[in-house]
Amino acid sequence: MSIIITGKNTILEALKVNHKIFELYIQKGTNHDILSLAENKNIMIKEMDKFNLNKILPPNNQGIGALVEEYKYQTLDKAMKKDKSNKVFIMLDSIEDPHNLGAILRSADAFNVDAIIIPKNRSVKLNSTVAKVSTGAIEHVDVIEITNLNQTIKTLKNNGFWVVGTDASTDKTMHDIDVDTNLCVVIGNEGKGISRLVKENCDYVVKVPMSGHVNSLNASVSTALVIYEIYHKKG
Repeated sequence: MSIIITGKNTILEALKVNHKIFELYIQKGTNHDILSLAENKNIMIKEMDKFNLNKILPPNNQGIGALVEEYKYQTLDKAMKKDKSNKVFIMLDSIEDPHNLGAILRSADAFNVDAIIIPKNRSVKLNSTVAKVSTGAIEHVDVIEITNLNQTIKTLKNNGFWVVGTDASTDKTMHDIDVDTNLCVVIGNEGKGISRLVKENCDYVVKVPMSGHVNSLNASVSTALVIYEIYHKKG
């Protein structure tokens, strides 16, 4: 299977990690650095004018697109066996907006998150929008697709992970997260938050402390704040 991705950084990172690229589409006279790199890798290149390029690519494509092999998912077992102490996973409970997932991948890459866990059902997939918003981070962060969040939480606990939920109705804050352990933080759906059973299965629950008039944040913003707090505490 294949998908079309767009955006300079998205495609540049795909080239760097040797993501399978079937065809590259470039607006004439633009993106010379990517053109040169693609030529060195013997990738099929189609140069065209802006009008014809925009016929085959979605808007805001930055004059470049590529037909690539679809993104693959990592397995939970391989991610847990990664040779690193105090791993950090982020579990997303039914995040449906691809812009949120793309932004979360970007934050995850910036602050050393080891994997993102998403459910197979009622969740956005790794698609072209996610890739574009992630600006290439999709190539560097493992994404694990699982069938059951609660069963996965049990598996993580059995393998030495502490599972921390996020919810506004708690006294603990993200500053109370213990980072000296393998850690999985659960982020809830854009509207409903984390589900009741998932929250009950967490070891403890924290919130992002806020003092404004509108005490709610976009899911990707909340995730970025929690990820950075963990990154900062690890030093």
